Amino acid sequence: MNKPSPAIPQTGLAGLSENWLSDLQSGFLVFLIALPLCLGISVASGFPPASGIITAIIGGVLVSRINGSYLTINGPAAGLIVVILAAVQTLGEGDALAGYRYTLAAIVLASALQILLGFLKMGRLSSFFPSSVVHGMLAAIGIIIIATQSHVILGVTPEPGKLLSIIAQIPQSIFSMNAEIALIGFLGLLIMMIWPLVGIRIPAPVIVVLIGMVFAWHFDLATDSVADGTAYLVALPDDFLASFYFPDFSKLFTFAFWEAVLSISLVGSLESLLSTTAIDKLDPYKRSSDLDRDLTAVGTGNFLVGFIGGLPMIAEIVRSSANIDNGAKTAWANFFHGLILLLFVVLFTGFIQSIPLASLAALLIYTGYKLAAPATFARAMEIGKEQLFVFVVTIFGVLATDLLIGVAIGIAVKLVINRVRGVWPNNLFKIHFTITQQDNDTLIIKLLGSALFSNFLPLKKALAELENGKTVIFDFSDGYLIDHTVMEFIHDFRRNYEAQGGQCRKVGKALETFSNHTLAARLMTADDRKHL
Repeated sequence: MNKPSPAIPQTGLAGLSENWLSDLQSGFLVFLIALPLCLGISVASGFPPASGIITAIIGGVLVSRINGSYLTINGPAAGLIVVILAAVQTLGEGDALAGYRYTLAAIVLASALQILLGFLKMGRLSSFFPSSVVHGMLAAIGIIIIATQSHVILGVTPEPGKLLSIIAQIPQSIFSMNAEIALIGFLGLLIMMIWPLVGIRIPAPVIVVLIGMVFAWHFDLATDSVADGTAYLVALPDDFLASFYFPDFSKLFTFAFWEAVLSISLVGSLESLLSTTAIDKLDPYKRSSDLDRDLTAVGTGNFLVGFIGGLPMIAEIVRSSANIDNGAKTAWANFFHGLILLLFVVLFTGFIQSIPLASLAALLIYTGYKLAAPATFARAMEIGKEQLFVFVVTIFGVLATDLLIGVAIGIAVKLVINRVRGVWPNNLFKIHFTITQQDNDTLIIKLLGSALFSNFLPLKKALAELENGKTVIFDFSDGYLIDHTVMEFIHDFRRNYEAQGGQCRKVGKALETFSNHTLAARLMTADDRKHL
């Protein structure tokens, strides 16, 4: 017999009354993880350290009350470091403070686009990006984070330049490292790697920060920072309200400004939607988020933080996963995490000012490694050689150009591969399928031709409107090419639909699959011309 699903927690004030203790406990533990990450992401993005904390506070206290998800934690994310830092450097033209304020203006307009996308119910557009391109983008971001933070962990400031120049300077930084700073940084990295094996519930970032503070006190880094003018510790104003800055819109009519707006909006929206979808899969209560409402809420939060000096926020995957692991039941856990952050920065500013930047760099390098670990390449290869090819092309595209162009290159390559495999031009962006009712309890979804990342949104919308509790049969016998993105979507749909009491199965035998992976792309028939 199937194990019955647990009772779904209530929402709103009833949910607070019912689950306040478990949500408070989880919110506190997430706060412990969020504090150092918010600081590290801020500094790595070229923003003041308090910026990430401002974002997490707004994401918790405000966005948790209006979003469409249940267990996500909203705050700054490592995936946006590359976009924000590029905007600060490009718009500021050497003036960090000016670049920061120009970027705040870009965040305000990017958030307005997010709100508009939410109102237009465009949350589903995240599905247009093939999985290999998304993972390639994230891996490239991981590589960039590692490259830029390697100098911080060594206590060296590289010469300004483009990404490839920053990477090329790593050997020089190794030879001229500050031994005391490097010790703090590499000890932090070691703790991040071995702490999961220890089995103690205290989050690893907390241990990294505390041990880093002990060594910073031992090496008297506060005095060293004053003596040589190099920042080794977090610089946070004694009065937290002094952390607020306002945007400067004077670059509004420049190309670089609008490139920053589009990059922040695209990457932030895509990451947030993907994270929310991933967290839904981990939700023990199998709840489905309202992606359009969530996007609108995140955009609203970003609109506010852009006006007071914060980083853009997303639904962040690491903190959200920890939220679930720590027993959170409702969005009130996100609220408590933001509220505790607010109280902490107001009451314990001196504590934050004692945190070494090398410890924060260690956290970010570890995060970057997880995004670009060899295992991510192996997973792409497992799904198919073409997945690995698009994955690698996207990485090189992002590293050689920027995020927007790199993602566009990855999508273009994927479309070319589909054409080479025989997909007709009028099937690349238009899907052909029918839905018929065989009897009162059975629906047949018959695919005619190819189902691809670039055309399956109408299918996704149609399936979302199906009545629960039916038997749904996917008939692929007249199909041609079904790519990995669609196979992954059908797999997730089946899991969710069966969790609601329905049944799903597939009909049709593949003539060729492109790997042994169950969700690999496949050719179903020799020719689909008669259907197009």
